[in-house]
Amino acid sequence: MPKFVIERTIPGLGALKPAELQSISQKSCGVLQELGPDVQWVKSYLTGGKMYCIYNATSEDLVREHARRGGFPADAVTRVTGVIDPTTAEA
Repeated sequence: MPKFVIERTIPGLGALKPAELQSISQKSCGVLQELGPDVQWVKSYLTGGKMYCIYNATSEDLVREHARRGGFPADAVTRVTGVIDPTTAEA
């Protein structure tokens, strides 16, 4: 299944309390259950005002529909075309 990176601008994200993050996560999971197995949340990375989410999905449209239904921003949705890491440097 294709992998996508979603960039979300959320002012004040870095100051959210654990209960607020839990609520956001619960909302996201609820929408994912409604959409079915063709879109999966892998993980998200939080910074002071942005969230970068990794999703597996059969289409970008499903990722955007998740954002729409959940009321989450999706400033950029980009399909991953490859992955490198330190082992890529090895012969």
